Amino acid sequence: MRMVPHRTVLTVKRHDGLWCVEHEGGESFGHSREKDVAKAAANRMARAAQEMGRICQVRIIGEQGFLPA
Repeated sequence: MRMVPHRTVLTVKRHDGLWCVEHEGGESFGHSREKDVAKAAANRMARAAQEMGRICQVRIIGEQGFLPA
């Protein structure tokens, strides 16, 4: 049987009118009015996790889609 390592999941999402990063469905950090600032906070934490040898995934939810013109 193949062993699947645990993956750290960071989710960038809207919360109370701001963008924030949620770590594994619990702790929130990196609150900002701008999505790019929250994404940068998530990417910094993901980079630190990867440097410690952990697998990490950054997800972004709550974005609006683009309609063709």
